[in-house]
Amino acid sequence: MGKKGDLSNFECGMVVGARRADLSISQSAQLLGFSRTTISRVYEEWCEKGKTSSMQQSCGRKCLVDARGQRRMGRLIQADRRATLTEITTHYHRGMQQSICEATTRTTLRRMGYNSRTPHRVPLIPTTNRKKRLQFARAHQNWTVEDWKNVAWSDESRFLLRHSDGRVRIWRKQNENMDPSCLVTTVQAGGGGVMVWGMFSWHTLGSLVPIGHRLNAMAYLSIVSDHVHPFMTTMYPSSDGYFQQDNAPCHKARIISNWFLEHDNEFTVLKWPPQSPDLNPIEDLWDGVERELRALDVHPTNLHQLQDAILSIWANIFKECFQHLVESMPHRIKAVLKAKGGQTQY
Repeated sequence: MGKKGDLSNFECGMVVGARRADLSISQSAQLLGFSRTTISRVYEEWCEKGKTSSMQQSCGRKCLVDARGQRRMGRLIQADRRATLTEITTHYHRGMQQSICEATTRTTLRRMGYNSRTPHRVPLIPTTNRKKRLQFARAHQNWTVEDWKNVAWSDESRFLLRHSDGRVRIWRKQNENMDPSCLVTTVQAGGGGVMVWGMFSWHTLGSLVPIGHRLNAMAYLSIVSDHVHPFMTTMYPSSDGYFQQDNAPCHKARIISNWFLEHDNEFTVLKWPPQSPDLNPIEDLWDGVERELRALDVHPTNLHQLQDAILSIWANIFKECFQHLVESMPHRIKAVLKAKGGQTQY
């Protein structure tokens, strides 16, 4: 029988009663559902002391790393997150009387809740940009969801026709390295891709515009005049809307800045901090489109099919989805404040 939780006084009495009724240890264990070790311990304790303990005797080898050792190991992890098991074990031995092996170190770390993981990749944000992010967060920390509903979000994204499968592992013999079944084919630059520009607000999805080549100032000017302007004037007829764009070079071109100045009586361009994709909820929409592309039963085989698939996925994004992203803005701002302008979980 497997181990059970601590026994109650009533359960201990049942064990003693079964043994006094001349049932064997095995019969008592089968009848009561406890382990043979528990049956034997409880009855022997009653015979020797006239009483029983409700605590089960722990099984297995005693842990070599006590609470003090775990605290020491925790400090080593906090001091160097990239330390190997060998390094952690070596540093642990310093000042400790009892030595342990790497297997014990691994077991102890897992018991403490630590596991070896791939670090989450985040952009390196210089001090200057951290300050600008923090300034933006402080300036908007009192904005409510209703305020963020007046913002139209925009961005560009590129989707590849073929995706890397990452670190794939296979089973093969030593001489099968070039067997066709043991190969993973690759295509330079992912076999090409499709770049799109999109925008949305809490109220509705905006246009998704395919970009033929690279996006320069003239191409972006066409997007702004043909898509941004009608969207902003339609959704925010009272001129209380904000248009968000990042700091890409084509967004900051003189011809673009002049256009926005000519229309500043219709909407306001939100002053955006550098290196802040975590503050732009449209990034989550791009991730969603990417996931839907990978989940397609029939994957696109050319760029035309890929573009059609992207447009279809975008058009079918649920309203609750992008509204929820906009409603997360107060939390994103708080996260930047807490990180003092640094990286956040978003």
